[in-house]
Amino acid sequence: MNKYLSELIELSQIDKSIDGFEPRIESIQRALNVAIEKESAIKSAIESYDEEIKEAKLKRGKNELHLAELAEKLKELSKKTAIVKTAREVKALGLEEEIAKEQSDFANEEIQRLDKLIDSKNLYKEEESLKLEEASKEVEEIRASIADELAEIEKEKKSVYANKQTLTGEMDQKILSFYEKIKKWAGNTTVVPVKKQACYGCFMKINDKVYSSVIKEEEIVTCPHCGRILYKEKEQEIKE
Repeated sequence: MNKYLSELIELSQIDKSIDGFEPRIESIQRALNVAIEKESAIKSAIESYDEEIKEAKLKRGKNELHLAELAEKLKELSKKTAIVKTAREVKALGLEEEIAKEQSDFANEEIQRLDKLIDSKNLYKEEESLKLEEASKEVEEIRASIADELAEIEKEKKSVYANKQTLTGEMDQKILSFYEKIKKWAGNTTVVPVKKQACYGCFMKINDKVYSSVIKEEEIVTCPHCGRILYKEKEQEIKE
């Protein structure tokens, strides 16, 4: 086999290995990502409850302030009622006092409603906090369980990249440049085998002359249809 073709086949196989690392990593990390998303969702729920509790407490404080103002107003009205002289004034003060009492009743009811709301939100928050503890524990357990696998892949990556660096350093740079030019659009199908006289990049049948050149393996041959680099698949590869 032509030396340059052999190097290109080897380089193509290395690049395929490199392209396969990310899917392997994503597959391993899938369970971790699901657990992390679950943990994040619980944290968001807790934050939402915190905001609702904060808002309810703020409203409760406003109602308490309003209730204090109404209580002071009722005291003032009580004092005025003792000194008024006409029936008209008594009636006006009575109406004003009645409105103030209604507002006080409403404020007290609103405070009670907000207290119940705060209690229920705190209860929900406590439940979510327990879930968060479990979710965080699950994240750490999964992270620990896949650490060795990820470390092994990282070790493998370094080895593959080192092999690529060694190979590309020894290759003819014009040949390497030619390969990289095709790789820009063909990706890891830059170098493909010929099976049943067809290019296994574009799956188009190649003519007898090109097929004969591929079989001889004396030079670098490209597919006349797609431009990928071709090589004849060995018997061992076919069996595998």
